[in-house]
Amino acid sequence: MQVTETLSSGLKREYKVVVAASELDTELNKRLNELAGKANIKGFRPGKVPVPHLKRVYGKSVMAEVVQKQVDDASKKVLEQHNLKPAYQPEVKLPEDQAEVDRIFDGKSDLSYTMSLEVIPSFELQDTTGLTLDRHVIDVTDTHIDEALGRIAAQYKDWQAKDGKAEKGDRVTMSFVGKIDGTAFEGGTAENVPLEIGSGQFIPGFEDQLTGAKAGDELVVKVTFPESYGVAKLAGKPAEFDVKVASVEAPKEAVVDDEFAKKLGLESLDKLKDTVRERMGQEFGQMTRLKLKRDVLDALDKTYSFELPERLVEAEFNGIWNALSNEMQRSGKSFADENTTEEEARKEYRAIAERRVRLGLVLGTLGEKEGVNVTDEELQRALLDRARQFPGQERKVFDYYRKNANALLELRGPIFEQKVVDHIVSKATVSEKKVTREELQALVQDEDEHDHDHDHHDHDHHDHDHHDHGHDHHHHDHDHAHDHDHAHDHDHAHDHDHAHAHDHDHAHAHEATPEAKKAPAKKKAPVKKAKKAE
Repeated sequence: MQVTETLSSGLKREYKVVVAASELDTELNKRLNELAGKANIKGFRPGKVPVPHLKRVYGKSVMAEVVQKQVDDASKKVLEQHNLKPAYQPEVKLPEDQAEVDRIFDGKSDLSYTMSLEVIPSFELQDTTGLTLDRHVIDVTDTHIDEALGRIAAQYKDWQAKDGKAEKGDRVTMSFVGKIDGTAFEGGTAENVPLEIGSGQFIPGFEDQLTGAKAGDELVVKVTFPESYGVAKLAGKPAEFDVKVASVEAPKEAVVDDEFAKKLGLESLDKLKDTVRERMGQEFGQMTRLKLKRDVLDALDKTYSFELPERLVEAEFNGIWNALSNEMQRSGKSFADENTTEEEARKEYRAIAERRVRLGLVLGTLGEKEGVNVTDEELQRALLDRARQFPGQERKVFDYYRKNANALLELRGPIFEQKVVDHIVSKATVSEKKVTREELQALVQDEDEHDHDHDHHDHDHHDHDHHDHGHDHHHHDHDHAHDHDHAHDHDHAHDHDHAHAHDHDHAHAHEATPEAKKAPAKKKAPVKKAKKAE
C-alpha cells in the first residue's frame, strides 16, 4: 500500500491510496481457497471445486468483496499512521471509469482511490474552576399551590344541562357532516362530539358559529380550511358542515376538596396539595437547571474560538433549516411575518449551527478528559422515558433503538452533555439567587424565543456523526397531580395545526421513531431573530 498526502489545509486532509494488484490477487486467492472448501457446485464433490473454476465463475463478485475490504482496511491504516481523528466518516472516491474498474477486477491494474476528510480541531481546554454562576431558585409557595389547584379544577369541571343559548365557555355536543361543493368528504363526519366553545380545538371560524345554538337546533357552519392544513386536498378549500346540536351544557366549577382529590386517585386534599407541591418543585428545578446550563454554555462559547469542520457545520445547519422550513410550511408563516428575510435568517441559523458544533466539540473533549461516561443504567432509564412518550408503541420504540446504533447515540447525547455541565458546575463558584416564577420564566423564555436555540449534543470522539438531541423545554405548566395524556383522534373539523411531540428538529432532525404523539398546544413558526446563537 502506498499513501500520498495530496492536501493539508486547515482541517482538511486528502490522501491518494494505491493498493497493488498483487495484493488484491493475494487476497482474492485467499478468499477463493476459503470458498473452495465450502462450495457445493454441480459436477464437483462438495469441498472439491478447483480454485481456477471458482475464479472463473465467481471471481468478479469475490473481487468486489476483496476491493471493499482492502479499501476499508487501507483507510483505517491511513488514519492510524497519520494519527488522524476524523470529524466524520471519511469520503472515499473510487475509480469511475468502467475500463479502469474492469482492469482492477481482472487483476491487471492497481487499485487507486482518494480519501478526503476533515479532522477534529485541536484546542487547549481552559480552566473552568474560576467560573462564577448564579443558580436561580424558586420557592414553591401556597399561592403557587392554590393557582395550580385552580387550573386543575378548571380542567376537571363538571357540566350541567342548559336550556338557553350556547355561549363562550359552554360545551356543545353535536353531530356533523362536512361537505365540499355539496359532497361529503372523508373524515368530515362525526357523531356526539363534545366541544367547548372558545377552546380553539376546531378549525378557525367553526366554534364562533355555534354561539347562540340551543339543544335540538340544526345549522350550517361555513368555514375555510387553512392554507397550512395538514391534509393537502382540504387545505384552503371552503366547506360547509351540517350540524345537529344534541345538548348545550354550562360549566360548573369543581369544588377542590377531599372528594375532588379522590377522583384524581389521591386520599385527600392534603395529599393532592403535597403531590402538586412536589411536581411544581420538580418543574421549578428543571427551569433552574436549564438556566444554569445555558449560562455555562454561554460562558464556554465566549471562551473558545477555533476553526470548525465545514461539513459538520453544514450538516447541523441543514438539519435546522429543514426543520424550520417544514415548520413554516405547516404554519403558513413567512420570513416577512417575522420581520426578517431568508438571507438574514440563514446567517443567524448558521451562527447557531456553528455554536452547536463548537460547544459539542468542547463538551466532548472536556468530558473525555474528565472521564465522564454514560452508564448502561442511565441509558436504560432514558430509553424507558422515551418509550413512555408513545403509549401502546413501547415495543416498537425498544426495537427501533435496539436496531439503530445512531439513535442510541442521540439518546446518550443529552445525558453525556448534562453530566459534563454538572461537572463544570461542581467546580465553579455558584451563588443561589431567589427569584419568582415569572422572573425565571422571563429569563428562560428570553433565551428560548427562537425555537431552534437549543443546546446541542454529545460529540463522541469515536463516532463523529454529530447528532443533535432532545432539549429542555420546561417553562410550561405541569400542574396535574397525574400525567393525563389527552391525545385525540382528530377528525377534519378539528384544527390539525398542532405541534407534534418534539420534532427534534435540530442537527439531523429525524427521529425515525414511531409516529409522534400529538400535543395539544399550538406552536408558532420558529422564524424569530436569534438573539443568541445557542
